Amino acid sequence: MADLAFTPEEMMSVVISRQVRDGETVATGANSPIPASGVLLAQRLHAPRTRVIILGSERYYPFASGKEFFDFAQRGRLDLFFLGGIQIDAEANINLHVLGDYEQPARRFPGAFGSGVLYFVTKRVILFRTEHSRRLFVPKVDFVTSPGASPEWVRRPGGPSKVVTPLALLTYNQDAGRLELESYHPGHTLEEVAANTGFDLALAAGAGPTLPPSAEELATLRGPVLDEIATTYPQFVAKARAAGVA
Repeated sequence: MADLAFTPEEMMSVVISRQVRDGETVATGANSPIPASGVLLAQRLHAPRTRVIILGSERYYPFASGKEFFDFAQRGRLDLFFLGGIQIDAEANINLHVLGDYEQPARRFPGAFGSGVLYFVTKRVILFRTEHSRRLFVPKVDFVTSPGASPEWVRRPGGPSKVVTPLALLTYNQDAGRLELESYHPGHTLEEVAANTGFDLALAAGAGPTLPPSAEELATLRGPVLDEIATTYPQFVAKARAAGVA
């Protein structure tokens, strides 16, 4: 059988879906169509008892306010959440604030919103970005919006688990306190991932190529999943369908 064609966004959604465990309560942010697609894909294929929360969605947002959502999270009710960053370093610290010096930055960004809380209280956090470059993966972030690890005296039931990009899946080694390469996606190489990462990237145990999307995963993603998120992310869905593979 010929190799299946898929987009980088579809590869990321499939990789994310495989991280979802049945019975978990999983939430995605208001501007997170790729994680939302992945979570709904998992719910349809292998995790039917997943409770899905999508900020900004009428169907998948059961709270009356943002405060209710954060109260819910701080009570330890979230099993999985997704965060991004303008910079991510080897220790899984994320920067959402500035590039350069904080007082005189080259560029200033909106900031943390809820990441400072959710990175701590969510049992597992998956970081994601639609790029994989040395601009993103830096030796040390310019500003720590939220740290990957905390001192022992800090109560922290959650923290980083994985990082998903168009090139690879990284995993957070809690013992070492660093990110490691778990797999590199079809069409890419170990050397390419290393060349586009701004710090030395150790290999996790069993590291190798990412399993490509199956026909079932792609058909489900392109059909019922896109239909479900179309009202929440109309531009993303239109672009996905215009790509010619959906």
